[in-house]
Amino acid sequence: MAEESGSERTEEASSKRRDDFRKKGQVAQSKEINTAALMAVSILLWYFYGPRFWSNLSWQVEHIWSQAGQYEVTPQSMVQILRFVLKNGILLLAPIFLMVLVIGFCASFFQIGWLFTTQPLMPDFSKLDPIKGAARFVSKKSFVELIKSLAKVILVGYVAYKTLFNEFENALYLVQMDTLETLNYVGRVALVVLFKSCGIMLLLALIDFIFVRYEMEEKMKMTKQEQKEEHKESEGDPQLKARIRQMQQEMARNRMMSEVPKADVVITNPTHLSIAIHYEQGKTDAPIVVAKGADHLAMKIREIARENNVPLVENVPVARALYKVDIGAVVPEQMFKAVAEILAYVYSLKRRR
Repeated sequence: MAEESGSERTEEASSKRRDDFRKKGQVAQSKEINTAALMAVSILLWYFYGPRFWSNLSWQVEHIWSQAGQYEVTPQSMVQILRFVLKNGILLLAPIFLMVLVIGFCASFFQIGWLFTTQPLMPDFSKLDPIKGAARFVSKKSFVELIKSLAKVILVGYVAYKTLFNEFENALYLVQMDTLETLNYVGRVALVVLFKSCGIMLLLALIDFIFVRYEMEEKMKMTKQEQKEEHKESEGDPQLKARIRQMQQEMARNRMMSEVPKADVVITNPTHLSIAIHYEQGKTDAPIVVAKGADHLAMKIREIARENNVPLVENVPVARALYKVDIGAVVPEQMFKAVAEILAYVYSLKRRR
């Protein structure tokens, strides 16, 4: 049971996991938002820009036909006509293409912000596996996509049917209208259908966007074990860090112990402390603490001192005061007199020998 609970994705995604998903291009992006936005813009363009578009297009066609008799059919004249058509065609279509590009970019930016990654373009040979391919057809995602497609078809179809049904009586008068009136009526009804359909698409897109974000949050959730592993990667393995710290302490201790034979005296508290002092007249401004230790380490310092004939002097208050001094630091000024007396005593012992 413990293993099962540990494998459940119950923990919220960390910022690192979110970044990893984002780098792979796995973000909460609803295609329905882009589709609905493009549909809305297309309808608005048709409504506001459509009359101008058709007017300009009609003028171009009339202009070409009116000038047709004045052109000789030569390569030069055909090139001239082609240039005219292309130039004016580009001027007519450019605002439409530009608006579609801008809206497509804005719809994506609204959902995922600025993101550039080539990861989704990399070949994934696992997708060639026929078994996995068959599984994708019956997956939860495929079922959801089917439901969305059916919802769009049913709702948009219902809106179109309802609108056309309400226009049935008006449609009976089409036989009394001329061609222009008929086209205007059909265009108006089509625009109503499109506006209502667009509203349905925007509503479905909003629902899909919420669902996609929820689905991505669930996908990014982590197990407790994954959280621990990520913490180890970012902060370092606690056991490894402890081992490194232990090795560093051992190296520092060994360096300190190598200085004990060079000491002039080891001042001790009989039971707990040992402090090794070195002073070389003319080279050091004051006595220096080259090693210190408590308990077991204090005994080790005394042992090395005895092996190298370094004098041991028992002085409880001085030992306690010097134990607070960092290794490699000079003796505090207030301790000069006490340490000087101990050194003088040690030097006198050496002279007697």
